[in-house]
Amino acid sequence: MVWYFPYSRSPELAMGLVNRVIQRLEVTHEPNLTLAEQLIANDDLLPVEPENRTWRGYNYVAFWVADMFNINTWMIVSSMIQLGMSWWQAWICVLLGYGIATPFLVLNARPGAIFHVTFPIVNRASFGIFGSLWCVFNRAAMACIWYGVQTSIGGSCMLVMLRTMWPSINALPNSMPVSSGTNTRDFLCFFLFWLISLPVIWFPVHKIRHFFVVKTIMMPIAAIAFLAWCIVKAHGIGPIIHQPPTLHGSDLGWAMVISIMSCISNMSTIVTNAPDFASRARTPSAALYPQLFSPPITSSIVSLIGILVSSSSQAIYGEAIWSPVDLLGRFLDDDPSGATRFGVWFISASFIIAQVTTNISANSVSAGCDLTALLPRFINIRRGGYIAAIVGLSMCPWNLLKSSNEFTSYLSAYSVFLSSIAGVMVTEYYVIRKGHYNVKDLYSTGEGSWYWYTYGINFRAYAAYIAGILINVVGFAGVTGREVPLAATRIYELSFFTGFGVSAIIYWALNRCYPVTGAADTFEETDVSGYEECRVDASRDIDTKDGASETLSEK
Repeated sequence: MVWYFPYSRSPELAMGLVNRVIQRLEVTHEPNLTLAEQLIANDDLLPVEPENRTWRGYNYVAFWVADMFNINTWMIVSSMIQLGMSWWQAWICVLLGYGIATPFLVLNARPGAIFHVTFPIVNRASFGIFGSLWCVFNRAAMACIWYGVQTSIGGSCMLVMLRTMWPSINALPNSMPVSSGTNTRDFLCFFLFWLISLPVIWFPVHKIRHFFVVKTIMMPIAAIAFLAWCIVKAHGIGPIIHQPPTLHGSDLGWAMVISIMSCISNMSTIVTNAPDFASRARTPSAALYPQLFSPPITSSIVSLIGILVSSSSQAIYGEAIWSPVDLLGRFLDDDPSGATRFGVWFISASFIIAQVTTNISANSVSAGCDLTALLPRFINIRRGGYIAAIVGLSMCPWNLLKSSNEFTSYLSAYSVFLSSIAGVMVTEYYVIRKGHYNVKDLYSTGEGSWYWYTYGINFRAYAAYIAGILINVVGFAGVTGREVPLAATRIYELSFFTGFGVSAIIYWALNRCYPVTGAADTFEETDVSGYEECRVDASRDIDTKDGASETLSEK
């Protein structure tokens, strides 16, 4: 008798099934790549193809208008006025803060605009092929957290818009436990906003510029209409405009410094990953002048509208309502007319569009680029954006916003990490290599690679990065409630500059003592590997072969 065991080959079948699943999950890549090559490159990590370099100067203007017209920028002066400043002093802080941050942004964006590579690849030049992964992970984590926070804010806009159409939603029965930190109504609005954001993530980076143009047209109209409505309703611009400061002397000076640094901290995430969008520039100048002037001008206009609207709200309701969403909600509380409901609907819908595009520009694309670098075999920018959306949903961001003081302290501390990374990156490009790049070596794990350093890690960069963090540690302890010297507090209040400056100086000094391969004496923005020329030649060869094949087939 012969016995047959149909499951004797089950391990081979299982392995075959696993391999097929893995192949399905992999992103498209060139065939016959080694494991090391699959860990450092995919199509979204390679330099952007010429046909996808579609961003012109006006696209960057639209990008910054889209990014700055959001609720955070609208409300940023509220904490400054509550510190004791007058409205115009707070407004100057916004203008100076964003104006000071933009040169750092342009400096860090330059490699992306010249060589058309994203932040994770630019970071490899400074920290090494594998050393860059920690910096990229930090930025990805920050982007995912901010995605959830901005989605939570967008959910509050969704609630106001739905109230204009179905007022009964405000009294929706709650079926969620107290431990969830939210209720059925708020979670429903949060989820709806999260859901409508998903289709936008699908579009590639070189095409989403059209969404920013739409917001650039729609949002200023809504903001000006909101301002005019409030002024008419209040019969004037309200008392905040005439409110004198309560701070004077050094107290006022340091309050302004803290406020300016708060604006710079808000920009620190985008300063760090500036190459992501600059890599899509049609020309290097397209990513230069528009990005140098658009953020401070747009942020100052948005914050000024926020000041005037909030001042008018004090004349209407007897208290300043800084959140535009809360103010629109108050308009719906007193048996509103059809015209009022339509006006609130239009403005709240505009804020929803504003929050969606802000989330895409500041968080989704950044997270997508960063997560792609962490696992390029399986993740591209589109998948990374959806991962950020899932993390943003799973983290229950409404709980973070409930403890706003702790959350603000956390974000302020995180800007120290990011400024130290940016300090190393800027010094690497402008001072050490002086614009010289070896693009081929950015995707190489060979011993002779410029960016291999020591087993793929540049320890000079990490020493500088840690030094930029350490100088602010004592001051951060003071923010958490511990007693620390006043000097440490002042240093921490200047954390972006101290983190950036210390990391830059230490990195320069270490490179003087231990020079790196490829350090240059004169400044010239050039790719010594000739990557672009090689790609053009390869493309021509393929076209020639295709043409020859067609000729043979015709014969």
